[in-house]
Amino acid sequence: MKTIPSDVDVVLPCLNEAEALPWVLERIPPGWRALVVDNGSTDGSAQVARAFGATVVREPHRGFGAACHAGLTAATADVVCFCDCDASLDPSLLIPFVRRVREGEADLVLGRRRPQGRGAWPAHARAGNLALARMLRRRTGLRLRDLGPLRAARREPLLALDLTDRRSGYPLQMVVRAADAGWRIAEYDVPYLPRTGASKVTGTWRGTWHAVRDMSRVLAEVPGGAPAVERDAR
Repeated sequence: MKTIPSDVDVVLPCLNEAEALPWVLERIPPGWRALVVDNGSTDGSAQVARAFGATVVREPHRGFGAACHAGLTAATADVVCFCDCDASLDPSLLIPFVRRVREGEADLVLGRRRPQGRGAWPAHARAGNLALARMLRRRTGLRLRDLGPLRAARREPLLALDLTDRRSGYPLQMVVRAADAGWRIAEYDVPYLPRTGASKVTGTWRGTWHAVRDMSRVLAEVPGGAPAVERDAR
């Protein structure tokens, strides 16, 4: 059995996920640190997170991007991962992501979601994701099939991207600026489960539309604004 890579922080943006947190936190690989970013929960999520050994980071400014970036700035590990904490994605699946980053195979690894069971990925959410993937291809040339939240990269290069979006566009801005900086971006298939509780972003057509609108603004950025990442000679 292969050794699990060490020195990894997992950022878990959280808004009222007390029911799902135990399942998620029990699947954090041994030796990794879970950073649960409480984005204004009222259901005791922070207390649940602490009870399961997570480090809680408070981010009072609402927004998915605000929570993700607060976790990134609080991280200290060499490699930082991101994962939703609604029990739709298993954080233990990040182990091969981290290996690929550590071994120099990729600078950013993204999880390509493969829905498991009915209701795992509603039609409107899939349609929004497909539209964004097509726009991303036109903007960057990347032929990605998903822009999912499960991902891994080195912390210092991520910070150097100077990400500014604090809403739904944050995950896409990370990919766009990484592509502009010449990063090697890879996809890895992962099972996608029905989430626990109601979605805050893509649970409805309205929520999906707002997310696509936020991300469309990111795609309108002028290329070349992000600094380049140091890459291995190959």
